[in-house]
Amino acid sequence: MTMAKVRVEKMKENRARLIAAARRAFAEKGYAAASMDELTAEVGLTRGALYHNFGDKRGLLAAVVHQIDAEMAARAREIGARAGDDWEGLLAEGAAYIEMALDPEVQRIVLLDGPAVLGDPSRWPSQNNCLQATKETVERLVGQNILKPVDTEAAARLVNGAALNAALWIAASEEPKEVFPKAVEAFQHLASGLLAQPG
Repeated sequence: MTMAKVRVEKMKENRARLIAAARRAFAEKGYAAASMDELTAEVGLTRGALYHNFGDKRGLLAAVVHQIDAEMAARAREIGARAGDDWEGLLAEGAAYIEMALDPEVQRIVLLDGPAVLGDPSRWPSQNNCLQATKETVERLVGQNILKPVDTEAAARLVNGAALNAALWIAASEEPKEVFPKAVEAFQHLASGLLAQPG
């Protein structure tokens, strides 16, 4: 292996170690209380390694949010794929995403600290990947005359936005487990308004 390859591998490894440590720290203490000195010391790296890889603490949070959000999207897609057809899959994906808001790590990092520090989640790169997948499903459903002939990007954005806002509501709630079934039911009714033949 060349020196350059060794260096690239070491950088990837350091990056992964920092993300894993930050994920634990942000989940346990929250973004504001997580100490970057403790975090870097825990993985045997310097603050310089953190700045080199992520720019700053905010950049590290963005990397952690991206990783968790990507895992959430993959899990939702996997659940949707088992649903049988595109329509049931779309509903199942949305419900699965909403249910993940009950996970304390997701709540704290992605749904509470993420928007507070990184801004509007609909502008995160990981959310754009979700949007593209939803848009493709909506296009297929419109093409099969299962959904009304709506603008597919608009419908995808609204379906994703409804699931995201339901998840944000659950995360901010004093009683997340009580809010969850209400949120899923309302999400399913809203999405069903797109059906060409309701019912």
